[in-house]
Amino acid sequence: MILKKVILGAALAAITVTGSAALADTLKPGEGITVKPARATWDTGFFQEALVRRGLETLGYDVEKPKTLVNPIFYKTVTLGDIDYWTNGWFPMHNDQLPSNFDEKAEKVGYVIKAGGLGGYLVSKKEADKYNITSLADFKRPEVKKAFDTNGDGKADLTACPPGWGCEKIITHHMDVYGLKDSINPVKAAYAAGMASAMAGYKNGGPIFFYTWAPNWTIFKMKPGKDVVWINVPEINPTKAQSSAVERMTVKGLEGAVSDPVKLGFVASDIQIVANKKFTKQNPAARKFFEVFTLPLADINEQNTRMNDGEKSKQDIQHHVDGWITNNQEKWNGWLTEARNAAK
Repeated sequence: MILKKVILGAALAAITVTGSAALADTLKPGEGITVKPARATWDTGFFQEALVRRGLETLGYDVEKPKTLVNPIFYKTVTLGDIDYWTNGWFPMHNDQLPSNFDEKAEKVGYVIKAGGLGGYLVSKKEADKYNITSLADFKRPEVKKAFDTNGDGKADLTACPPGWGCEKIITHHMDVYGLKDSINPVKAAYAAGMASAMAGYKNGGPIFFYTWAPNWTIFKMKPGKDVVWINVPEINPTKAQSSAVERMTVKGLEGAVSDPVKLGFVASDIQIVANKKFTKQNPAARKFFEVFTLPLADINEQNTRMNDGEKSKQDIQHHVDGWITNNQEKWNGWLTEARNAAK
């Protein structure tokens, strides 16, 4: 009889523990709380935004549709508390876009990708080999300018960044400090449209010269080392925002570069979530999720390529989120558990 009671007690304890674990896995610390996210204007950053939004929703938060904002407007609104967070901070590239009270009102949380945000200039390998192009300085040579002049203005046409992007300021800086204003014309149209036009010309046998970053679909479509090559800037000449990370402006072992190391002229940036401090203080579960959330560069590149191939609707992106979570279920569940524990 005593043995039966011991067995029964153990069984009941096991049921209680199992039930408690199941309950813990479904806790919704964000229930009843509305969250106001933003996202960047570049669609290559939409995937991590959608994943983080799904995480917060699973934690019970009511997450509004994200507002698409240019960088300076986001950093201003997050310090004001009109927006709670975004997943698209690039640092130190964005440092000079932060308002003076940023550190008081907002914070960078975790690393979506640490030192994974590469940026630089690429040219078609065919022309790089033909004209021995290894640096931006080579675009001062008449034969190189002529080869890349697609509109007859006497300058090489560079597919660059739209106004408001961090890279647009750096490209403008490069045109100035390297004396390239009379040699290169940075085309500042919407990036996706500009790249589509440049790639169409390349497919028709023409040259291509563009700025890009990683993660990005462009280096899946245009293979460095095969179709295009990364080239150097003439010398490392940082902007004020870049000056704290000069060592990250030269990269070793970059596939498809014309030299090793290669002077990219852009800092290999940390991609981070940026959030309002009042929001994170009041929502420890959300902050913890921000802190532990990471994405492999290859996963973002793969999803970005699918978007560029036409899978870019809201439903498509949610389908990509579903697939990623299914393929990374243990990691995903671990993040949610850490977030729930932080709220206890």
